[in-house]
Amino acid sequence: MGLTRQYLRYAAGPVFGVIASPKANVAFVTLRGGERARYAAVGACEQVFVWDLRTAEKVLVLEGKKHAVTCLRPSPDGVHLAVGYEDGSIRVFSLRSGDSHVSFNGHKSAVSVIRYDDLGARLVSGSRDTDVIVWDVINECGLYRLRGHKDDVTQALFLNKKNLLVTSSKDSFVKWWDLDTQHCFKTMVGHRSEVWGMVLLNQENRLLTGSADSELRAWDISYLEEVEVDEPQEKKKKSLDDDDDKNEDEGPNETPEERILGCKKVGSVLREGRDRVVSLTTDPRSNIIVCHGLDATLEIFSVIPEEEVQKKMEQRLNKARKKARSEGGTGEVKRKLSDEIQRLTSIKASFKIRSLDCLLSPQGEMKMVLLLQNNTVETYTLKTKEDNPVPNKTSHLTLGGHRTDVRTLAFSSDNIALLSASAETAKVWNRATLQVVRTMECEYALCSLFVPGDRQIIIGTKSGKLQIFDLASGSLLETIDAHQGATWAVCLSPDQRGIVTGGADKTVKFWDFELIKDKKLVSCPRLTAKHTRTLQLDEDVLCVRYSPDQRLLAVSLLDCTVKIFYTDTLKFFLSLYGHKFPVLCLDISHDSTLIATGSADRNVKVWGLDFGDCHRSMFAHDDSVMFLQFVPKTHLFFTAGKDRKIKQWDADKFEHIQTLEGHHGEVWCVAVSPNGDYVASSAHDKSLRLWQRSREPIILDEEKEMEREAEFEETLANGDEPVVPGEARGEAELAGRKTVETVKAAERIMEALELYREESRKLQEHKAACEEAGKEPSRYVLDVIRKVRSSELEVSLLVLPFSYVPDLLTLFSTHLQQGLEVELVCRCLFYLLRIHFGRITSNQMLLSVIDDLRTHTITKVREIRDLLGFNSAGLQFLQRETESRENMMFFTAAADTFKEKKKKKKRKRERAVLTVT
Repeated sequence: MGLTRQYLRYAAGPVFGVIASPKANVAFVTLRGGERARYAAVGACEQVFVWDLRTAEKVLVLEGKKHAVTCLRPSPDGVHLAVGYEDGSIRVFSLRSGDSHVSFNGHKSAVSVIRYDDLGARLVSGSRDTDVIVWDVINECGLYRLRGHKDDVTQALFLNKKNLLVTSSKDSFVKWWDLDTQHCFKTMVGHRSEVWGMVLLNQENRLLTGSADSELRAWDISYLEEVEVDEPQEKKKKSLDDDDDKNEDEGPNETPEERILGCKKVGSVLREGRDRVVSLTTDPRSNIIVCHGLDATLEIFSVIPEEEVQKKMEQRLNKARKKARSEGGTGEVKRKLSDEIQRLTSIKASFKIRSLDCLLSPQGEMKMVLLLQNNTVETYTLKTKEDNPVPNKTSHLTLGGHRTDVRTLAFSSDNIALLSASAETAKVWNRATLQVVRTMECEYALCSLFVPGDRQIIIGTKSGKLQIFDLASGSLLETIDAHQGATWAVCLSPDQRGIVTGGADKTVKFWDFELIKDKKLVSCPRLTAKHTRTLQLDEDVLCVRYSPDQRLLAVSLLDCTVKIFYTDTLKFFLSLYGHKFPVLCLDISHDSTLIATGSADRNVKVWGLDFGDCHRSMFAHDDSVMFLQFVPKTHLFFTAGKDRKIKQWDADKFEHIQTLEGHHGEVWCVAVSPNGDYVASSAHDKSLRLWQRSREPIILDEEKEMEREAEFEETLANGDEPVVPGEARGEAELAGRKTVETVKAAERIMEALELYREESRKLQEHKAACEEAGKEPSRYVLDVIRKVRSSELEVSLLVLPFSYVPDLLTLFSTHLQQGLEVELVCRCLFYLLRIHFGRITSNQMLLSVIDDLRTHTITKVREIRDLLGFNSAGLQFLQRETESRENMMFFTAAADTFKEKKKKKKRKRERAVLTVT
């Protein structure tokens, strides 16, 4: 029996090169009790980075799982950060420890908006699946799901005055929800296109919405029930009768909404931009409105205080009356929206804006952080109380990444340095620290390599040039016009004396390294490349590779073939044809016996270099294969595709070894280090990833089994949603959804109940099994339920078959009688009674159990309520005693006293300054 080949796993390493992903928004956060305007949180692929805007350093990383971040929202107290992901999940992180202990799973697609209420106790989320879900942050569970929109939800706002919620969507509707009754009582249809953003102004009495045109529409909100309270009964009755008559004339859509609030359009504010609104936001006090479109212009508006508006209106009214006396007329003045909202200024950012956040200090200085589409974060300050405020750019985070996609990667010969090049810059990274060592401006780079000695680099550009850079000084040594079209490939000769390039001008050119004297560099000669030979071909050259023995040269052409030539004479040797689309990448093994080709037809073919026979054709990726490279001194090779995956293959056994997943965009290129221990990759998400070879062996059968299990779990989670028996599909539904975790939790509960049943019949036989868990069977079932996440408990009970419910109810009666986990047991009990009400009440065997549950529940809940009331009264008594004894004040009173003292000190300073002057 022959020895089996052992494969080693490549483990995911750090993510670098990305400053901020454009999929998520940016938000100011408070860190370690510091200033809020100093730190900003941004999404970075599946992670969240917190940047110190003063020092341009990354101070905190909130680790994600495998899905990209799409939405961020800090809590009102600044302690937590809610993060929405592309798979519809939401995780709440602590900014103090960086850990996440709360997670919600309710949406089926990417979370588009997250919003806290004023107390931070509730969280509302909207998604691309058109659903709006309200979550209880304290109890860590979902409250209800609100259905009604027909397209992506773009914004959601709490109206804390009346416990209402207003949501906007791409279906052009703005819906108003009563959270007490969980229904939509009003739908605004005044927009002709998608509603992309909205904000509340004037203490929740005005709504400003942004759509796909250049108007910001303003709507006045009137809470009608408050008005009706002060009216006499006769007037109220008469007005209600009039409303009924009016509703009969206008139709059924107007009756319920007018009982809660009215919403009337009062005008619109015109923007400079002609495209749609991307972000519309205000400072926390709603004094400043900031919005932007798809371009780089940021528009800032000021909300004039009511006192100033009244003064201006009085002055205008006096002028109108004087004019009316002299010329005749009514002398009336109408209040316009332009009197209340005025344009302050506009800011031109360095690139297209993706998102922004702003803060306004009491002194009138506004600080803004802008997330741009080109992997950049900028900050601005603006003094809003000046007549003509001028914005000032304070910081610019650019060093840690490229502005555009990285199209080429290369390792140095000592495995220490990594070269990445994009459309505007080339950067050299230290592999160990992942810090940028050199940044050099270049043209649009397509291929690159380190010159032997690792002191210079050569970059092939889209314009057909070769650029030679010196790493010590970071300067451009020489630019060579190599090709008439794009330089698609560059390859170092095995003897390290020159390079070969291939371009879109249908030529392959050979170059030799030379040292020449330069007038600028008198002390030492500099490197250059001298053109020696040219191979003319019939089609554009896409890729060029030397065989390691330098005997052959492989060239892939636009006609879907790969041609092999002798290096010394440039005579034709072989033609490899079989791909249906052009070959985008190829590589030759270290022993010059195998050549592997990857094509846009999604296949990888392994050929023999002796006769040009195709050993095997493998379906490699779900999209074009963009890169292929052998691991040095092996017949293993890596491929990268537009399907966001990197795969490792065995060219001898033609087997798929492992898949490296992590990128959230098309993978453009991969580089394998000379020792084979590291793999670097770059993708359209502007991130660079490093994969390190570990000592963990890979067993292919186990890998295939794990892939099958993952596919099964995914189909299980994406199956039909469980339905609550007896409940019709309406506007409000269950907040959670079936996931792999909820199914596993239900299975654990069923296993615990099976163990309990068997223990009831044979106590002694199963006593040892229960003692292993550290609990007796009845306690063990409760312990299993306690370990289920609070946000997944209802869905786990909904998945549970009814045959287990009678045993659960019997156990709940025992637990309540003993006073164990009363709150948890009551929550499970009430939910089971709700979803299985008909079957439980029709079961005669459960009547006595239900009667016992009713008695025990009322008794224990009353005991807990009395205990809480006693504890609250005791704490209040201790507070009063401490205050009277030590003459101290707690909580809000102490804060108010501190503010009063601060104001007095400020007045004293002002008086002192006045006396001096």
